[in-house]
Amino acid sequence: MRSLALSLLKLFIRVNFPTVSQITTEEFADWLLNPVKPQPFVLDARSQPEYEISHIKTALRIDPVAPGLTALSTESKDTPIIVYCSVGYRSAKVAQQLQRQGFSQIYNLSGGLFQWANEERPIFKDDAHPTQLVHPYDPIWGKMLKTSYHAEN
Repeated sequence: MRSLALSLLKLFIRVNFPTVSQITTEEFADWLLNPVKPQPFVLDARSQPEYEISHIKTALRIDPVAPGLTALSTESKDTPIIVYCSVGYRSAKVAQQLQRQGFSQIYNLSGGLFQWANEERPIFKDDAHPTQLVHPYDPIWGKMLKTSYHAEN
């Protein structure tokens, strides 16, 4: 059921944000392991409490409601940027805003951190401490995250 719900949500996101390029968790994981390919700038488009529980290593948190993009002011418009949130909706909105500002290599992580964690990919409390806990966002959305990964919120 979890996988079906996440698949339907990913379809909904693709339909509502047709200009935003999606990257799968597998493609993103391979990219991070490729020492030859320029590493992407990674943005976490979740709330501060969600980010504090866990995030993808090296991710910079950006407010999904009012993204202050000053962190990107020194980046080239051609810098590859991966944006993620819990399931991909908030990050797709941020990715769309970045596209409108002229960034050309923006990717939304399909399935977000929930799919990343469900696939047992590495997440961190801070960049030095691995964890398996993820903020479930709320009781409804949290159903797309394996129960064993739920942090208390």
